[in-house]
Amino acid sequence: MGMDCGGAMKIFIDVFCLKPQLILIGAGHVNRAVAFCAHTLGFAITVADSYLESLQPEHFPAHSQLVHGDNIEAAIAKLNITPNSFVIIATNNQDQQAVEQIINQPCQYLGLMASRRKRQVIYDYLRELSVTEDTITAIHSPIGFNIGAETPEEIAISIMAEVLKVKHDSSGLQMKDEMPHQKQQKLVLIRGAGDIATGVAIRLHNANYKVVMTDIEQPTHIRRSVAFAQALYDQKVTIEGVSAQQVHNLKDIVSVLAQGDIPVIADEQAAIIEQLQPLYVVDAILAKRNMGTHMQMAPFTVALGPGFSAGDDCHVVIETNRGHHLGRLIYQGAAQTNTGEPGSIAGFTYQRVIRAPNAGTMKTKVALGAIVNEGDIVAYVDETPITAPLSGMVRGLLNDGLPVSAGFKIGDIDPRGVKADFNSVSDKARAIAGGVLEALMHAEK
Repeated sequence: MGMDCGGAMKIFIDVFCLKPQLILIGAGHVNRAVAFCAHTLGFAITVADSYLESLQPEHFPAHSQLVHGDNIEAAIAKLNITPNSFVIIATNNQDQQAVEQIINQPCQYLGLMASRRKRQVIYDYLRELSVTEDTITAIHSPIGFNIGAETPEEIAISIMAEVLKVKHDSSGLQMKDEMPHQKQQKLVLIRGAGDIATGVAIRLHNANYKVVMTDIEQPTHIRRSVAFAQALYDQKVTIEGVSAQQVHNLKDIVSVLAQGDIPVIADEQAAIIEQLQPLYVVDAILAKRNMGTHMQMAPFTVALGPGFSAGDDCHVVIETNRGHHLGRLIYQGAAQTNTGEPGSIAGFTYQRVIRAPNAGTMKTKVALGAIVNEGDIVAYVDETPITAPLSGMVRGLLNDGLPVSAGFKIGDIDPRGVKADFNSVSDKARAIAGGVLEALMHAEK
């Protein structure tokens, strides 16, 4: 301290944080109840309305800032809305004007209390103003949690619970349904559970990641013996010593993970992400186009093959085309365009693929691994027999009972015959899985 006496000094520091700002547009009964609820939670309250009689101080907590304007637009113009503000709109008949004034202002939370019909009218109006869909969908409406609230006080609790969820960036789940935190730390959600996705899942599982997989309700994978999607038909499957089980909810997922297995859930949109909050998301659908994956799904997102752009809708893309770059990590840009040509096995490409000659329902005639000769019947689509296009081993066939369209891929034959291996992950899947593992390990640095 530069003191000649050589003495000591103790310094005590108290930290005083600014109160979070809650701005209520409309001074009716619900927002009055919200104000008192928020006040007990430590929020600084600002209320704006165009009806002076609604802004009487006795209706609100002490020290609330009450803002009046000749109309709602004038009242809002007097407000200081910041990126840290929480804004709730609940007016008598001025919701549209209020939303229009606020929609392009940055705030941490924007909630709208409105009927379904009014909300749709407002959203359509915003679209006419060229407001983006992302901005519109960011509005919290219907507002709050469904707790059966009826009175203004109950509605206020519902609303403030949602505000706190956003403020603390939490899941909003009941505590009993929360994913154990230690499992979240290396939790990976894989979209898709076909043979390539399964190769990725096995590699990550063996590297001590916790893996959860999603797929459509009736997956159309043909390599049933090496796809964890088969669990959605058979409840449980084991591939290369790793087991996967069908699950239906978060409770099932936690239970299956605790058993050391991989949960597979029918969830086409991966809505379970909201509850799981995984550290990583891997899109392994291989649809050759983006089926809804985006970087906000998790802190780190990986996508396999074409249809994605690293840096735009995911953090890294993995090359899936066979050749020198198979499994390569792409941190900027897209993977190579799909060639549309099946991989060559013993010189056969298109010839080994079986496609439905007409629309109908799939019925298998032989088991996977069966050795067939060219022309043997391997399946039926309705009453139409499906024959083997060449001699070899039946490596893939769709599940029984699935509807197919004309030209749909329903199976494939491996011309290597008895030398083929239909029960283990392919070399292509292993190469891609190695790329995914590298990406995740690099992200952890």
